[in-house]
Amino acid sequence: MRLPRDWGGEKLAKLLKRYGYEVTRQTGSHMRLTTHRGGEHHITIPRHSPLRVGTLNSILKDVAGHLGIERDELLRELMGR
Repeated sequence: MRLPRDWGGEKLAKLLKRYGYEVTRQTGSHMRLTTHRGGEHHITIPRHSPLRVGTLNSILKDVAGHLGIERDELLRELMGR
């Protein structure tokens, strides 16, 4: 599935709330999100808009791996399809 080109860090952080991710700290232009669903997991998201495609892909792969689903499945859920 094609990655969205217009997502920023704030939007991604908001979308990941449905999986239990909450902003636990911010240093400069980077946010650290943590979830305790399925064990503790941390990700760092830059507050850039838009996110670079490679950065977005890496974050989604990391989250999908923690949740035990495929990246495309996670992306479909986040996009509401």
